[in-house]
Amino acid sequence: MIGFAECEFRIYNAQSLKDKRSVVKRILTRTKQKYNVSIAEVGHQDIWQRAGIAIVTVASARRRAERELEETIDFLDSFPEWERIGSTHYEWL
Repeated sequence: MIGFAECEFRIYNAQSLKDKRSVVKRILTRTKQKYNVSIAEVGHQDIWQRAGIAIVTVASARRRAERELEETIDFLDSFPEWERIGSTHYEWL
């Protein structure tokens, strides 16, 4: 089972694309180290206070893939530098 989630975040203290990239890179690196997922910035790459993040995981069962994605999103939500906005889009293959 392949699970995919796409989220959008607002970065509050970014004053430039350099500030944004610093925050996004640090958070994505920590997430990759902690969870068995692939994660990347896929949207709003030219807007300095927004980031579109995609997360993908592979598991033997849908329930396990759902849990991995939810734990990863909860971890992303724990960072005070940004806030998840809008709804999170999920897909299953």
